[in-house]
Amino acid sequence: MARKKNITKDNLISWYMEFVLENNHDPKSVFSFAKENNFEESDFYKFYGSFEAIEESIFSEFFNNTIKVLAKSEEYPDYDARNKLLSFYFTFFEVLTANRSYVVYAIKENGDLKNLKPFKHLKQDYKTFVNNIGIEKIDLNQEQLGKIQDKTIQESSWMHLIITMKFWLDDTSPSFEKTDIFIEKSINARFDLMDIKPLKSIIDFGKFILKEKINFK
Repeated sequence: MARKKNITKDNLISWYMEFVLENNHDPKSVFSFAKENNFEESDFYKFYGSFEAIEESIFSEFFNNTIKVLAKSEEYPDYDARNKLLSFYFTFFEVLTANRSYVVYAIKENGDLKNLKPFKHLKQDYKTFVNNIGIEKIDLNQEQLGKIQDKTIQESSWMHLIITMKFWLDDTSPSFEKTDIFIEKSINARFDLMDIKPLKSIIDFGKFILKEKINFK
């Protein structure tokens, strides 16, 4: 039988996920993996250098698929940061649910949810996404403090995603409806806590006091 040609990255991911779910371990070698799926071993290396590289890319592909779905919405670009994040979460967890068996396998195989190697690329993709959705920040007029603020928002957002994934993994409700409630309530709570309007008013008042040199004595 002629070997398959023009295989894609999606082909390799799909075959890899199917293999590990059926066998509960990685393929023994790239050679055996290629032979089983009827393609040339050399074609594997056009996309990945190892099975670990595939594993690290899968959650990033889940992220990319989420962004592609969001990009199809004409309304999404006009959403504020809160609703962009809500839309991302609901879509991302639909993607995870469609691949739940693999997600459970990957987490079980790699242990600590916070430090999973398969999340390596997802973490960076997600932090970049959060940094670009227009979350309102305090104008600190100091580059170093601004970087600290950005990092704090990115890291706390990443931890929130991990916590939500843990909730989803433990959720036994029909259609994971409790996870949907958790997403909505937790994201709304985060944005309410991050509301900087009252703090901006205090800062503006403080600047006024300093400028006018008001003496309270």
